[in-house]
Amino acid sequence: VLAGFMRILDSAFVHHYQGRIFNIHPSLLPKYPGLNTHQRALEAGDSEHGTTVHFVTPELDGGPVVLQAKVPIFPQDSIAEIEQRVQQQEYAIYPLVINWFLSQRLVMDEAGKALLDGHSLPLNGYASDD
Repeated sequence: VLAGFMRILDSAFVHHYQGRIFNIHPSLLPKYPGLNTHQRALEAGDSEHGTTVHFVTPELDGGPVVLQAKVPIFPQDSIAEIEQRVQQQEYAIYPLVINWFLSQRLVMDEAGKALLDGHSLPLNGYASDD
């Protein structure tokens, strides 16, 4: 379980633990992989931002999405305000995903897709469109 982990893992390590490493990333992947996501969303004039829990693969922030949560970006927002909103969602969704995995409900199949209770998860992984 990775959170705030700012190093790229060795490909051999990732392959060894394939399907057993999760990361939480502060953007709605595939948008804004890497660093400074809140600043990038604000500078782009985005009206929403969010967080993504995904399986880790050798591709940086490119593993199968498990769950995402969206937050609004308001015109007057600072980076700190966006970060706080995103972190609130991170605290809600990461434990949920970890519980699914520990309960053996969540797996990454051999094709590299995230499955919950044997069903493919949507590519966007949104918890809700509301």
